[in-house]
Amino acid sequence: MASRNSEFLKNFWIPNHVLVPDSKVDDGEIDGDGPKCPVLVFVNSKSGGQLGGELLKTYRSLLKEKQVFDLGEETPDKVLSRIYANLENLKVQGDQLAIWTMERLRLIVAGGDGTAGWLLGVVCDLKLSHSPPIATVPLGTGNNLPFAFGWGKKNPGTDEQSVLSFLDKVLKAKEMKIDNWHLLMRMKTPKHGTCDPIAPLELPHSLHAFHRVSESDELNIEGCHTFRGGFWNYFSMGMDAQVSYAFHSERKLHPEKFKNQLVNQSTYAKLGCTQGWFLASLTHPPNRNIAHMGKVKVMKTPGHWEDLEIPSSIRSIVCLNLPSFSGGFNPWGTPNKRRHRDRAFTPPFVDDGLIEVVGFRDAWHGLVLLAPNGHGTRLAQAKRIRFEFHKGAADHTYMRIDGEPWKQPLPVDDDTVLVEISHHGQVNMLATHESKSKSMYDPSSPHHNDAEDDDNEEDSLADEFRKFGAADTFKIPDEVDIAHLS
Repeated sequence: MASRNSEFLKNFWIPNHVLVPDSKVDDGEIDGDGPKCPVLVFVNSKSGGQLGGELLKTYRSLLKEKQVFDLGEETPDKVLSRIYANLENLKVQGDQLAIWTMERLRLIVAGGDGTAGWLLGVVCDLKLSHSPPIATVPLGTGNNLPFAFGWGKKNPGTDEQSVLSFLDKVLKAKEMKIDNWHLLMRMKTPKHGTCDPIAPLELPHSLHAFHRVSESDELNIEGCHTFRGGFWNYFSMGMDAQVSYAFHSERKLHPEKFKNQLVNQSTYAKLGCTQGWFLASLTHPPNRNIAHMGKVKVMKTPGHWEDLEIPSSIRSIVCLNLPSFSGGFNPWGTPNKRRHRDRAFTPPFVDDGLIEVVGFRDAWHGLVLLAPNGHGTRLAQAKRIRFEFHKGAADHTYMRIDGEPWKQPLPVDDDTVLVEISHHGQVNMLATHESKSKSMYDPSSPHHNDAEDDDNEEDSLADEFRKFGAADTFKIPDEVDIAHLS
């Protein structure tokens, strides 16, 4: 058995001289042309309670220690920058093993959706040659990213056989592109109080201060704070984000109570009740409904904004990239042919440059997702979406990006809080045969007319706008525990 496993693992081993610059080439290290599926593994050792640490040990026992990284010790941008610099150097020297490794390299990331999104953002930022596809190990609470691509949503086994089984799936997985989305948030600098309108630690890790490099930067507006970041799965606002915020606040206060995935999910459900999500018509003031807080605009065709009418009863809105939300539900569903004809709605492809916008009245409305063809209120599919909040009865709302919530102040004077979401680019993912995500280019996916390409619009944006912000500018404060990314 050990010999059989050793032969199997040779598919994944990376030559030492590729992993460590200036090390000697061992001609007997690799059989044939090179590894069939060379992998780099990134593990958030503090995700999933003790599971992250145990998984790290198992991967290091099966693969070379230098190809398995603890994200608590070294950030992915540093790792990938170092290894790809070495690969490029070896490629210039004509090293065939390096060329082979670069062309076939795959990445594995184990952690929550926040951890996975971090790695995806780094790969997007670094613009690597032969950008490697990524497999995600479900090691968080929601695990929407792994579930969307067929890797499951339950925390995995950490024993040797479980890891070998996962590696076998990575070997057989197919590549699929995925859209990513840039989020810009702007608000006026407050006239009184502290400099920042939001305490730094209250913002998601994927949002951070936007440092302008010149006066000509089109995003540079004097007297404003501008934040930007990105997401892969969803941006949501309203009551669902409020429940998520309550959950994260409770976990921050009592981390010892949140070591088990089932306990986490049970606590989340209880908070949905205590926050009034199931009795929203009685407990949720009408001024908190989306339509009463601000205006929503969408861009369906390049350069043309139009107002989006939001039903007055909608208390939560979700801008969805993947068909997996709140633990695996698909709020958009698959529109039938009549819907396609009447409103031009299409299935939720993950690589079509469109984001799906869905509304919910309350948690009872959300229960329709349990039905085979259940879905939320479909509002729009768009290339961009913009929220504009003006002074009103509500002084705050709740927002969430890929599972990370925050409490968002709303204008108290004649100011505007702006949130704009736009298409950012694509990265490569690995998907199993159980993948829920569908490509518009996959012959087995439901057919629809290809979205119109418009490269000119993105080319007109400043380079800083297009940068995802996960590599050089992505900094986790020293006082923040990386476990919060799970």
